[in-house]
Amino acid sequence: MCGIADIMTVSGAAPNVARLGALAEALLHRGPDGTGQAISGGVGLVQTRLAIIDLEAGDQPFYASKNKGDEQAILVANGEIYNYVELRLDMSRVKFTTRSDCEPPLHLYLRHGLGFARHLRGMYALAIADPVENCLVLARDPFGIKPLYYAETDLGFVFASEPQALFRAGLVIPVLRPGVRDELLQLQFTTGADTVYEDVYRVLPGETLQIRGGRISDRLMISALPDGGPADMPKAMALRRLDDLLNDSVGIHQRSDVPYGMFLSGGVDSSVLLAMMARLNERPVQAFTAGFSGTKVADERAHARVLAAAVGAEHHEVDFGEEDFWALLPGVAAAMDDPAADYAVLPTFKLAAAARAAGLKVVLSGEGGDEVFGGYGRYRRARRARIFGGRPMRQRGVFDGLNVLRQTPDQWRDGFALTEFEAMTPGRTKLQAAQATDCADWLPNDLLGKLDRCLMAHGVEGRVPLLDVKLASFAFSLPDHLKVRRGRGKWLLRKWLETALPAARPFSAKRGFTVPVGEWIGAEGKRLGPLVARQPGVAEICDAQAVEGLFTAAGNGQKIGQAAWVLLFYALWHRCHIEGELATGGVFDVLGG
Repeated sequence: MCGIADIMTVSGAAPNVARLGALAEALLHRGPDGTGQAISGGVGLVQTRLAIIDLEAGDQPFYASKNKGDEQAILVANGEIYNYVELRLDMSRVKFTTRSDCEPPLHLYLRHGLGFARHLRGMYALAIADPVENCLVLARDPFGIKPLYYAETDLGFVFASEPQALFRAGLVIPVLRPGVRDELLQLQFTTGADTVYEDVYRVLPGETLQIRGGRISDRLMISALPDGGPADMPKAMALRRLDDLLNDSVGIHQRSDVPYGMFLSGGVDSSVLLAMMARLNERPVQAFTAGFSGTKVADERAHARVLAAAVGAEHHEVDFGEEDFWALLPGVAAAMDDPAADYAVLPTFKLAAAARAAGLKVVLSGEGGDEVFGGYGRYRRARRARIFGGRPMRQRGVFDGLNVLRQTPDQWRDGFALTEFEAMTPGRTKLQAAQATDCADWLPNDLLGKLDRCLMAHGVEGRVPLLDVKLASFAFSLPDHLKVRRGRGKWLLRKWLETALPAARPFSAKRGFTVPVGEWIGAEGKRLGPLVARQPGVAEICDAQAVEGLFTAAGNGQKIGQAAWVLLFYALWHRCHIEGELATGGVFDVLGG
């Protein structure tokens, strides 16, 4: 796991070395174990390394040429190629210089050209400078597990693992894109290629870009999900196939030369990972669970403790309290340069710190299970007719009906609606279309972005076995009745878990995951409201008196508490990433209180 960045000049002149150094410095938290740099003509590549596989010889960049006498192509990568062992066997005539999982993609590119990424199984954002073809190539994994951002500037084409690196290197000025800001406030995440910053774009999940002369010249796409509708499959066969795929996916996701563990929430997805990891490991699984003492929300630690004991896991319990909320939130907002106002960032951030303190560099997590196995209640509502209570997903925004924003955004749902339309391809059921909609935007731009930033802020790699392309394709193609039965989603996954780890009680009723942000904000609402109201990012879009009233009432109901949380997160994020203020101290310090 690493950070990568690049400058490709329009003129063809060598990039400025100081700017390359500034890019590397801005990404050091992603790769504290070393840095690498290469310049080839008008292309300059940098990488910061978090050493996971081939600790001694796996430093990047990697170099290789297709023909003897050719100038060498150069690769830098952020991610893990889980099928690297199999790829090396298939390329037995290639003379590899390392044991790194990220060296095979360079040789695949030299063999297959722009279609090389179709052979990769893993999470990755990578770049290849090809002096023979006089081009730069970028590729991102199909689910968008690893991030990659770019800008086309007067200087040339620039990219980085995080937008903040482009700003700190002086390559782009952070200017807010109002339409995407409205999307963030109403949805809590953003959609598509446009980021919240003018001139900065995401390489889309599954996208491969070719750049010539500092400008994009070609694009290819790899879909994360299969085309067409469900494949009919008997229950017994589906369970056997699921067991084989889980065994395979979790097995390859454990390929590592450093210690690894997992995040255990006590829910179905993380319980599945725990059961399979316990099966595959001789040593006790290192499991980390967050909880919220002294609050009204459900605490998952007791159930997680039972599960850990059932498989002999070494269980680490991490308490996230009100003091943590006020102390850590500015640092979390600073880490989330591509913002998602998801309160799950809070326990994730502290869990990552605990995992690193325990000596781990790799953590497996259950993101993606709901999306590919059909777990969310909104999927079940989306497939019903309106007369039976059905409704579209995310129909109402966070601030609808609250009279806090001076002008209610009227186009905040356009990007999401476009994704919904594109997801309803021929043959798909309504359930599959809802799943595909979430996989396109909610998953990469909220859940996976949260996991990446919170873990990489502590030099920890997050892996998501339920989003392995083979396992996800199988799950997505299941018939609807193996996903949803008797009002419950993820039916097949629950059925597997019922046998694999009976202590999980996967069919019992459980309370949803909640972080008590409304409770905490409400306790300080009278003091906090005026501070938030006068922040420049908030003052330009909100009525000050309404903001103060919102924060005073934050503890009175989920909708009001959620809106107050989003506005607080946005105020801190704006102060750090648009105004350029350092996130030093707690919430009241940063807001000037």
